[in-house]
Amino acid sequence: MTVQPPPPPSITPRQMNLLRVVTAMAWADGELATEEVDLMLDRFSQLFGKTTEQQERLREELHDYMMQNIPLEELIPHLETQEAREVVLQLGYEVIASSARTPDEPNINEEEAQAYQKLVALLGLAPEVVERVEAEARDSLKRKDRSLIEKLATRLETFFKR
Repeated sequence: MTVQPPPPPSITPRQMNLLRVVTAMAWADGELATEEVDLMLDRFSQLFGKTTEQQERLREELHDYMMQNIPLEELIPHLETQEAREVVLQLGYEVIASSARTPDEPNINEEEAQAYQKLVALLGLAPEVVERVEAEARDSLKRKDRSLIEKLATRLETFFKR
């Protein structure tokens, strides 16, 4: 008996690709905590689903996809616009800079720093664009009024409305 892969989620390929890139950055330190997954699923299902029923279905659909650690090299070529690349850079930076695994570890550990440099190289953005986006990400992280996932969801929602 052959195991069938899950059906694709009911979000656009563009939305899925951005979600996967952000998730890949969250995997940069080799772990994705259950609490992080639950929170991301809640926020992204709220972002992409209009009704409670759609949100529940999306939450279930996206779970398996978020548990996959897909290499950035497979995802980045699908980012078709400079704006998409900038969104991914900012979200990636915010994800890795948001917290440390332990109190005595820096917010961006060695594995995350390496993954981020790889992301920057793959995106191929001009150095001044990278500096601007990183400054925006740092500013966003300084504002402690919302959780990281809420910030990501807001940024994605704004991007997808364009």
